[in-house]
Amino acid sequence: MSSAIKRKSSHLLNLELQYSNQALETKWSTIFSLKLIRPWIKAALQQPAQVVVRLVGSAESKRLNYQYRAQNHATNILTFSLSENTPSTELMADLVICMPILEKEAKKQGKSLENHFTHLIVHGMLHAQGFDHEDEIDALAMESLEVAILKRLKIENPYV
Repeated sequence: MSSAIKRKSSHLLNLELQYSNQALETKWSTIFSLKLIRPWIKAALQQPAQVVVRLVGSAESKRLNYQYRAQNHATNILTFSLSENTPSTELMADLVICMPILEKEAKKQGKSLENHFTHLIVHGMLHAQGFDHEDEIDALAMESLEVAILKRLKIENPYV
Protein backbone atom coordinates (compact mmCIF):
# COMPACT_ATOMS: atom_id res chain seq x y z
CA MET A 1 0.00 0.00 0.00
CA SER A 2 2.74 2.44 0.91
CA SER A 3 5.75 2.88 -1.28
CA ALA A 4 7.81 4.52 1.46
CA ILE A 5 7.73 4.94 5.20
CA LYS A 6 10.04 7.24 7.07
CA ARG A 7 10.12 7.41 10.89
CA LYS A 8 11.51 9.71 13.53
CA SER A 9 10.98 9.36 17.28
CA SER A 10 11.54 11.49 20.33
CA HIS A 11 10.20 11.30 23.85
CA LEU A 12 7.18 13.44 22.93
CA LEU A 13 6.54 12.60 19.31
CA ASN A 14 6.82 9.42 17.30
CA LEU A 15 6.30 10.57 13.71
CA GLU A 16 5.95 8.56 10.52
CA LEU A 17 5.68 9.95 6.98
CA GLN A 18 4.11 7.76 4.30
CA TYR A 19 3.61 8.17 0.56
CA SER A 20 0.78 6.23 -1.03
CA ASN A 21 2.77 5.59 -4.20
CA GLN A 22 6.16 6.06 -5.82
CA ALA A 23 5.05 9.03 -7.95
CA LEU A 24 4.03 11.00 -4.84
CA GLU A 25 7.24 10.08 -3.08
CA THR A 26 9.32 11.18 -6.06
CA LYS A 27 7.49 14.49 -6.33
CA TRP A 28 7.21 15.43 -2.64
CA SER A 29 9.93 13.70 -0.60
CA THR A 30 12.51 16.41 -1.25
CA ILE A 31 10.02 19.14 -0.32
CA PHE A 32 8.17 17.75 2.71
CA SER A 33 10.38 15.76 5.07
CA LEU A 34 10.09 14.55 8.65
CA LYS A 35 12.54 17.26 9.69
CA LEU A 36 10.28 19.94 8.19
CA ILE A 37 6.95 18.52 9.40
CA ARG A 38 8.03 17.64 12.98
CA PRO A 39 8.04 21.22 14.37
CA TRP A 40 4.63 21.93 12.84
CA ILE A 41 3.11 18.94 14.61
CA LYS A 42 4.89 19.68 17.88
CA ALA A 43 3.62 23.28 17.79
CA ALA A 44 0.03 22.00 17.78
CA LEU A 45 0.54 19.18 20.31
CA GLN A 46 -0.63 19.30 23.89
CA GLN A 47 0.54 15.79 24.84
CA PRO A 48 2.90 13.01 23.74
CA ALA A 49 1.83 11.52 20.42
CA GLN A 50 2.26 8.90 17.75
CA VAL A 51 1.38 10.46 14.40
CA VAL A 52 1.35 9.16 10.86
CA VAL A 53 1.23 11.72 8.04
CA ARG A 54 0.21 10.03 4.79
CA LEU A 55 0.45 11.87 1.48
CA VAL A 56 -2.09 10.56 -1.03
CA GLY A 57 -3.63 11.24 -4.41
CA SER A 58 -7.24 12.15 -5.14
CA ALA A 59 -8.51 8.58 -5.53
CA GLU A 60 -7.38 7.47 -2.06
CA SER A 61 -8.64 10.67 -0.47
CA LYS A 62 -12.03 10.24 -2.13
CA ARG A 63 -12.27 6.59 -1.08
CA LEU A 64 -11.40 7.33 2.56
CA ASN A 65 -13.67 10.38 2.68
CA TYR A 66 -16.56 8.28 1.39
CA GLN A 67 -15.79 5.32 3.64
CA TYR A 68 -15.48 7.32 6.86
CA ARG A 69 -17.52 10.48 6.24
CA ALA A 70 -20.01 9.47 3.52
CA GLN A 71 -18.67 12.31 1.35
CA ASN A 72 -18.12 11.27 -2.27
CA HIS A 73 -15.20 13.58 -3.10
CA ALA A 74 -11.54 14.01 -2.30
CA THR A 75 -10.73 16.46 0.49
CA ASN A 76 -7.60 18.33 1.55
CA ILE A 77 -7.09 16.53 4.88
CA LEU A 78 -8.66 13.71 6.81
CA THR A 79 -7.84 13.25 10.48
CA PHE A 80 -8.20 9.92 12.20
CA SER A 81 -7.81 10.02 15.97
CA LEU A 82 -6.98 6.49 17.02
CA SER A 83 -6.77 7.10 20.75
CA GLU A 84 -10.30 8.35 21.45
CA ASN A 85 -11.40 5.09 23.09
CA THR A 86 -8.18 4.20 24.89
CA PRO A 87 -7.12 5.30 28.37
CA SER A 88 -3.61 6.24 27.22
CA THR A 89 -2.35 9.78 27.71
CA GLU A 90 -0.54 9.43 24.38
CA LEU A 91 -2.36 10.76 21.32
CA MET A 92 -2.44 8.43 18.33
CA ALA A 93 -3.53 9.93 15.02
CA ASP A 94 -3.27 9.60 11.27
CA LEU A 95 -3.35 12.67 9.04
CA VAL A 96 -4.13 11.93 5.38
CA ILE A 97 -3.29 14.84 3.07
CA CYS A 98 -4.44 14.90 -0.54
CA MET A 99 -1.55 16.48 -2.42
CA PRO A 100 -3.44 17.43 -5.63
CA ILE A 101 -5.99 19.33 -3.55
CA LEU A 102 -3.24 20.93 -1.45
CA GLU A 103 -1.64 22.21 -4.67
CA LYS A 104 -4.91 23.54 -6.11
CA GLU A 105 -5.91 25.28 -2.88
CA ALA A 106 -2.50 26.89 -2.36
CA LYS A 107 -2.51 28.24 -5.90
CA LYS A 108 -6.13 29.45 -5.71
CA GLN A 109 -5.52 31.14 -2.34
CA GLY A 110 -2.18 32.65 -3.36
CA LYS A 111 -0.27 30.80 -0.63
CA SER A 112 2.99 28.90 -0.73
CA LEU A 113 2.69 25.12 -0.70
CA GLU A 114 4.69 24.99 2.53
CA ASN A 115 2.47 27.50 4.34
CA HIS A 116 -0.72 25.77 3.24
CA PHE A 117 0.71 22.35 4.15
CA THR A 118 1.66 23.70 7.59
CA HIS A 119 -1.84 25.04 8.09
CA LEU A 120 -3.38 21.66 7.18
CA ILE A 121 -1.02 19.86 9.59
CA VAL A 122 -1.93 22.23 12.44
CA HIS A 123 -5.63 21.98 11.56
CA GLY A 124 -5.47 18.18 11.50
CA MET A 125 -3.57 17.95 14.76
CA LEU A 126 -6.16 20.09 16.49
CA HIS A 127 -8.92 17.81 15.17
CA ALA A 128 -6.97 14.80 16.48
CA GLN A 129 -7.00 16.39 19.93
CA GLY A 130 -10.75 16.91 19.92
CA PHE A 131 -11.18 20.38 18.45
CA ASP A 132 -13.81 20.84 15.77
CA HIS A 133 -15.67 23.49 13.81
CA GLU A 134 -19.19 22.07 13.80
CA ASP A 135 -20.75 25.20 15.28
CA GLU A 136 -19.79 28.87 15.17
CA ILE A 137 -18.37 29.06 18.71
CA ASP A 138 -16.20 25.96 18.27
CA ALA A 139 -15.12 27.13 14.82
CA LEU A 140 -13.99 30.51 16.16
CA ALA A 141 -12.10 28.87 19.03
CA MET A 142 -10.35 26.41 16.72
CA GLU A 143 -9.55 29.10 14.16
CA SER A 144 -8.09 31.37 16.85
CA LEU A 145 -5.88 28.56 18.11
CA GLU A 146 -4.75 27.73 14.55
CA VAL A 147 -3.86 31.37 13.90
CA ALA A 148 -1.88 31.60 17.17
CA ILE A 149 0.06 28.40 16.43
CA LEU A 150 0.78 29.48 12.86
CA LYS A 151 1.96 32.88 14.10
CA ARG A 152 4.50 31.10 16.34
CA LEU A 153 5.63 29.27 13.21
CA LYS A 154 5.96 32.66 11.44
CA ILE A 155 3.04 32.02 9.07
CA GLU A 156 0.42 34.66 8.41
CA ASN A 157 -3.25 34.21 9.26
CA PRO A 158 -4.61 31.86 6.56
CA TYR A 159 -8.17 33.13 7.05
CA VAL A 160 -7.62 36.69 5.81
